[in-house]
Amino acid sequence: MSMRFPAAALLLLVSSALHAAAPAFDFSPQQAGRVRAEPQPAAIAAIGKAFRPVTPGSLTVAIAPYAPPIATYATDARTVVGFDPDYAQLVADSLGLKLVLQPVAWADWPLGLSAGKYDAVISNVGVTEQRKEKYDFSTYRLGLHGFYVKADSPVRQLREPRDIAGLRIITGSGTIQEKILLAWDQRNRAQGLKPVELQYYDDEAARNIALLSGRADAVFNPNSPLAYQAAKDGKTRLVGTVNAGWPLTADVAIASRKGSGLAEALTQATNGLIRSGKYAQALARWGLQAEALPQSETNPPGLPKL
Repeated sequence: MSMRFPAAALLLLVSSALHAAAPAFDFSPQQAGRVRAEPQPAAIAAIGKAFRPVTPGSLTVAIAPYAPPIATYATDARTVVGFDPDYAQLVADSLGLKLVLQPVAWADWPLGLSAGKYDAVISNVGVTEQRKEKYDFSTYRLGLHGFYVKADSPVRQLREPRDIAGLRIITGSGTIQEKILLAWDQRNRAQGLKPVELQYYDDEAARNIALLSGRADAVFNPNSPLAYQAAKDGKTRLVGTVNAGWPLTADVAIASRKGSGLAEALTQATNGLIRSGKYAQALARWGLQAEALPQSETNPPGLPKL
């Protein structure tokens, strides 16, 4: 017999289960431990005259609540929590504005931003040259893929092609991370090193069983969810990261409308948060210290057009 739940009830069950399984993380709607910041006069002064907020006195930010620790729903199945909401709050504080969060489906953010439904998007958006034609970007997090092994694994470091030679590595089929592994494997084979064995699983549970049972040596996928899982249960650990744009750089950035007058202020706000330590505190709250940027940039080089 099958059972169906209303969407809100299902979200509540999932969020409650996450909260129960990970007491170190706060999934309550109150977010009492959220880091806050003071207004930054220099960042406020950098807001361009062209900026017209969706709501006067507020910064309206779109976020896709797709997975912890980046963004998910709290135990009330309504409030969006995670690092991106925390960071959005810090930026709004720095600009002396009230934060208005707008949950969206990730695929919908470009159209909504272009249509003026929100002032900015803070939702794991990578910088690309194609996107820069329509949007401005202020970087705020490294775009990383992470190698994770089980806690008692003899593997200590996976950071370059030769490190993966002869290993069994789980990754996602048809993904950027798979392309990186295949390129590394091709380089290794040319040097006479052992080939890598790639493994693919349809769901997270099967992937975890394969890694923890020893049927695979490591998993290589986007770092944030893997960092969350490692911090949550302590059964896996990080042994290396690779930029998602390897051999180029693809960092994560706030997106705003091209020429809206907001990008430089967002960059200055982020750099002020980095200097004050508030940025590092927010990352640490969600176990994402490995993704810290040393400095925010406005419209840096992005991934080239295909």
